[in-house]
Amino acid sequence: MSKMLNEICDMLDGYTGRDKIIRTLCYTTKLASGLYAQKDPQLAKKLAIFSSKMSQTRATLRLFDDLPMLAYSLSYGYGNKEPDRWMGLIGFVTNLIDHAYYPVDKICWLIEHNLLDVQNPTRWDTINSMLWVGSIYLNLMKTIRSFTVMEQHKSCIDKKENETSPAFRMLLVKQRMEAISILRLTLDLVHAGSTLPKGMLWGGCFETWHVGLIGSISSLLGLYQYVAKKRIVKQSS
Repeated sequence: MSKMLNEICDMLDGYTGRDKIIRTLCYTTKLASGLYAQKDPQLAKKLAIFSSKMSQTRATLRLFDDLPMLAYSLSYGYGNKEPDRWMGLIGFVTNLIDHAYYPVDKICWLIEHNLLDVQNPTRWDTINSMLWVGSIYLNLMKTIRSFTVMEQHKSCIDKKENETSPAFRMLLVKQRMEAISILRLTLDLVHAGSTLPKGMLWGGCFETWHVGLIGSISSLLGLYQYVAKKRIVKQSS
C-alpha cells in the first residue's frame, strides 16, 4: 500500500505525471458522462462539468510548455542521435509542428476565456486540431519505425547465446513499450481526428462516450508506461 502511495505521490510531484493523472480523470469522467446521459442526466451533467474543468486545467498548464519544448528541440537538433536517419527527420519535423501548435493553442485559450476577440474563432480551433493530428501522426510513424529497427536488431542477434543477456532482455522490454506506444498513439490519432470539423477525416462522427472511451484507454496506457519506465530506470541503475 505504501509503495503504491509513494508512486502516486511521485507522479503528482512532476508535471508529466500530474498531467497524465488529470488526463485520465478528464476522459474517464467524459466516458461516464456519455454513458449516464440517458439514465441520469443530472449526474451526466456534473460529470461533464468535471471533465471540462480537467480539460481546462491541462490547457492552462500547457501555456508554460514553450520553453521546455524549445530546450528539447535545441538538444534534439536534426535528430542525429536517433538510430535511424528517418526517425531523426520525422522527429525534427514533429518538433517544428509542435512549435507551431503551442502559439495557436494559446490563442485558442485566450479566445475561450474571452481575452481575445477574433472574427472567426472556429478557424483557430480547426488549425489547432490540424496541428495536433499532424504531430500525433508523425509521432506514430516514428514509433513504428523505431519498433521496426528494434526488430531488425533482434534478427541480427544469435539468440542461443544472447537471449538471456541483460542487453537482449532490455531490448525486448523497450520493444514492448514501443508496441504499447503504437497502440496509444493510434487511439490519440483517432481522437484528434474526431475534433476536426465535419467533412475532414472523421471529424464530428463520435459521440461523447466514444471520445471518453478512446481517451480513457489511451490515458490508462500512458499511466502504465509512465510507471513502467520509472521501474525500468530503477532496475537498471
